[in-house]
Amino acid sequence: MAMAGVTAYGAAAVVTVADVLGRRIGLPIEGVVDLVQLFVVTGAWLAMPYAFMSAAHVSVDFLLALMPDSLAVSLRLMAAALTLSLLALMLWQGFLTFQTRTMFGDKSQQLGIPVALYWYPLLVGLAASMLGVLLELHQALKGTPDHE
Repeated sequence: MAMAGVTAYGAAAVVTVADVLGRRIGLPIEGVVDLVQLFVVTGAWLAMPYAFMSAAHVSVDFLLALMPDSLAVSLRLMAAALTLSLLALMLWQGFLTFQTRTMFGDKSQQLGIPVALYWYPLLVGLAASMLGVLLELHQALKGTPDHE
């Protein structure tokens, strides 16, 4: 998924550069805004689970290193549980919004891309991120460090 996300970011860059160059010779890319938005949204949500699974999000590791192991594990458990709760809420509300937007047949402004294509990466990325957090919870329960 992370590779697909990075590829989507690359596609956004290629489309943007191609549009800028195309405009210089009178051949702009039609719907560049729709395409770049789709690629960036896809990149962000598909790369996010990897960040959870590799513990790459911003943290204050030096404070955890100074704490007794039992306290550090407890803090990691609380952080993972809070994160899992927030992701579950986001997934639930995201799915409800997805249902509403697709029920009305919403499409992008320039190319008429079905809005569902913008929501699929978000929903899949949130669900996979929850799995990543569950792996982090499992590690915290075992009392192992993030990068073992």
